[in-house]
Amino acid sequence: MNPIVKYFTGERLESFLFLGLGILGIALALLFLFFLKTPFLKGVAIPFLLVSFLEIIVGVTLIYRSPRDIIRVETYLSEKNEMIQQEEIPRMEAVMRNFVIFRYTEITLIIVGIILMYGFRQNLLLNGIGLGLFIQSSLVLLLDFFAERRGEVYLAYLKTLIEN
Repeated sequence: MNPIVKYFTGERLESFLFLGLGILGIALALLFLFFLKTPFLKGVAIPFLLVSFLEIIVGVTLIYRSPRDIIRVETYLSEKNEMIQQEEIPRMEAVMRNFVIFRYTEITLIIVGIILMYGFRQNLLLNGIGLGLFIQSSLVLLLDFFAERRGEVYLAYLKTLIEN
């Protein structure tokens, strides 16, 4: 498969996963807030709502953008080869730098979640917030891991294009 199509198709497929997790997270949060209503589950609902909302935004954005990105980069490759070096490689290098920031943010939120789960044993709301943060941040970290690996392969491919 064409590396450009492979990269953006993978991005799009993972975005559907982000969207699905976001919808599931909001559904669970609403269930916890309005039907099960324990302090612990209300705590879980808070990060589920916040992170799920972001997952949905990211998912929808990338689902719609990826097909246009394939066309854009393939046009660069066939008609405006210099745009690979001027536009696409710098864009991907910025994306890769952002993954480092995301990774440290997600790891920090996982640690905060663990601290809230175990450091405040008497407060069920904080325990729930901690569990919600831990679950959501771990899922996003896992998905970003695969996205970053895909990005590394794609960026390496782009760099081979300008070496030739």
